Amino acid sequence: QVRLVESGGGLVQTGGSLRLSCAASGLTTSRHGMGWFRQAPGKERDLVAAISWSGSSTYYADSVKGRFTISRDNAKNTVYLRMNSLKPEDTAIYYCAATGTSYSSNYYLRNDYNYWGQGTQVTVSS
Repeated sequence: QVRLVESGGGLVQTGGSLRLSCAASGLTTSRHGMGWFRQAPGKERDLVAAISWSGSSTYYADSVKGRFTISRDNAKNTVYLRMNSLKPEDTAIYYCAATGTSYSSNYYLRNDYNYWGQGTQVTVSS
């Protein structure tokens, strides 16, 4: 069965950096669009970064553009999210997700994602 496991979350100060990892089993990440979502208590789960199955296209929410970078390591079947210049408003649970079909161009919308990790907590202190 498909399993996505996030790691790398923790507590950092404003302006610090953190790298999240998403290790996949049961699917090949290089064949799927991959996304990172985040959710704070009482808030909706929103897409913050995504990468197409081929790696040729990426998406970033305006709130993280220029600070976050999504990348792949196909040999490790792992997707990363590098977060720089962190702000308190980045505090949330971060979820890794994969699209439901292989080689699909649909990775931009939340409903395109069928597989989800358990989440990892990121807390940014002021």
